[in-house]
Amino acid sequence: MQVENLIALENRAIENTETVVDTEIKKRDIRKVKSAEIKAFLVENGEKAFRVKQINEWLWKKSAQSFEDMTNLSKGTRQLLDDHFFFSPITINTKQQSNDGTIKSTFKLHDEHLVEGVLIPVPSEPRMTACVSSQVGCSLTCTFCATGKMDRIRNLDPAEIYDQVVAIHNQAEKYFDNPLTNIVYMGMGEPLLNYANVLKSIEYITSPEGLGMSPRRITVSTAGIAKMIKKLGDDEVKFNLALSLHAANDVKRNQIMPINESNTLEALREALKYYFQKTKNPVTYEYIAFNKFNDSLKDAEELYQFCKHLPCKVNIIEYNPIEDAEFTKSEGDRLDKFSEYLRKKGVNVHVRRSRGKDIDAACGQLANKDHAESEIKD
Repeated sequence: MQVENLIALENRAIENTETVVDTEIKKRDIRKVKSAEIKAFLVENGEKAFRVKQINEWLWKKSAQSFEDMTNLSKGTRQLLDDHFFFSPITINTKQQSNDGTIKSTFKLHDEHLVEGVLIPVPSEPRMTACVSSQVGCSLTCTFCATGKMDRIRNLDPAEIYDQVVAIHNQAEKYFDNPLTNIVYMGMGEPLLNYANVLKSIEYITSPEGLGMSPRRITVSTAGIAKMIKKLGDDEVKFNLALSLHAANDVKRNQIMPINESNTLEALREALKYYFQKTKNPVTYEYIAFNKFNDSLKDAEELYQFCKHLPCKVNIIEYNPIEDAEFTKSEGDRLDKFSEYLRKKGVNVHVRRSRGKDIDAACGQLANKDHAESEIKD
């Protein structure tokens, strides 16, 4: 009988717990609810339908993070929203500033996971670029990338990507007195493996009802998912596309980027042609130069043969060392000869010098490493 009583008590405790959980479930993240649902909710609760437009303006144009911020709504309306919805904004966990001015932020998500984003100021120019993450970790295991050594835990939702942009924009204005001018999806994760959320975040960033940034100032970088590149073409996207190429023959690319085994250079070439036919957008090729691996004149010729089929530009990137990697950066004279070879072939080439290396904020270095000694003191 005593055992039966204990079981009964345990069952009642479980029932009570389930009741609490059910109550919590009814309160939803406002930024994950469709406008039509918010509108229906307002009408059902005696509010005017046009309030949804005001709410969306606060969410995506003014970047509100609480209902109290929505000052053109009545106190009763704000309380109604607070009773049924909540916010889960990202927060800045740490900020570190490089000797060259680059600022890396570690962002904490609602579930305590961390991602990194970077503000990259350009010396002597009012250009401010935000590098944002699209996933917690990454599943592609590129051998030269610190993020690739992490597990992929989950995708970021559109609001979490949007929040990174807002936070980095605020840093640009605070520390450099200039607004954000460009965004690159080149942080942690593979954007095309989080396709829907990435495109939705860009919608919030570019829409006149959102931040209103031109899509031409946004670049999405991919390691090369051929079918998703074709989908970008089908969706006739307006933002820029960059392919992380790093080698223009399959043997070498397989060695450093396992994704190439299922997305060969031929498959990528076909997908990029399709993308260009649909969008008329030129493509950017990102090419990290590794010393005596992919920086010979033969490698340059292979790169030319790959990129000559489409209007494009090539960004040759200085390699940034990471722990347990076998590569070193290309030596100056090899890099100069490599880039000059391409220029003589008529390729639009830019050699990009890395910024933020001293705080592991440069290309390929994002991995949530702690640099507390360089944290910005506000």
